[in-house]
Amino acid sequence: MSEYAAPIADMRFVLDELADLAGIARLPGYEDATADLVDAILNEAGRFAAEVLAPLNHPGDREGCTFENGIVRTPRGFPDAYARFVEAGWGSLPFDPAYGGQGLPWTLATAIQEMWHGANMSFGLAPLLTQGAVELLQAHGTQAQRRTYLPKLISGEWTGTMNLTEPQAGSDVGALKTRAEPDGDSGRYRIVGQKIFITWGEHDCADNIVHMVLARTPG
Repeated sequence: MSEYAAPIADMRFVLDELADLAGIARLPGYEDATADLVDAILNEAGRFAAEVLAPLNHPGDREGCTFENGIVRTPRGFPDAYARFVEAGWGSLPFDPAYGGQGLPWTLATAIQEMWHGANMSFGLAPLLTQGAVELLQAHGTQAQRRTYLPKLISGEWTGTMNLTEPQAGSDVGALKTRAEPDGDSGRYRIVGQKIFITWGEHDCADNIVHMVLARTPG
C-alpha cells in the first residue's frame, strides 16, 4: 500500500517564516485565517491525504480506468474518495464566498494542493484542473456564466478541464488548429477541430464536466 505523511512542520515553517501567512491574514478579507484555523486545516488535510488518497494509488495502478457502454469508470475507490473530498469542501478553500468559496488565502490552498499531489497525483489533477476553470471564469466569464458555473465548480459538484492538446500540438500549444467560429449573432461559437489526451476529460466522479477549450478565433 502507498504511504504518505504530509510534511506539516515544514509547510508551517514556510507559511510562517517565508510566506508571512500572519501578515496575509491581516489583509482585508483574510482575517479568518488565524493560526489555529490554519493548523486545523493542515492537520485535517494531511489525514485526508494519507488515509483516503494515498491508498488509491494501488487500485489506480492495477486497475486504471475502463470504458464501459459509453461511460469511463475510474478505479475502485475514486468516486467515493471524490464524494468525501466534496463533502469536506476541500476544493472551495481559496475562492470567493459569493459563489460558495471559503475565501482563505491562496498561500494556504497551495500548501494543501501539494498534499493532494504528494499523496496521489492522479486524483490531485481533478481539483487542480477545476481550479483552473474557476479562475478562467472569474477573470473572463460573463456574470451569467459565473452565476451558472462557479457555484457548482467551487463546490466540486462539477469538475473542470483544460482542452489544449491536439494531435499536432502537445507541448507546442502554439501549433493548435482548433477554431472557434462565431455562430451568427448569438454570441456563441462553434468549435471545429480535435482535442486529445484531456486529463479528467471523462469520468464517473461528478455530475457534470465543464470543458474549457483553447481555440483560435477569426482574425
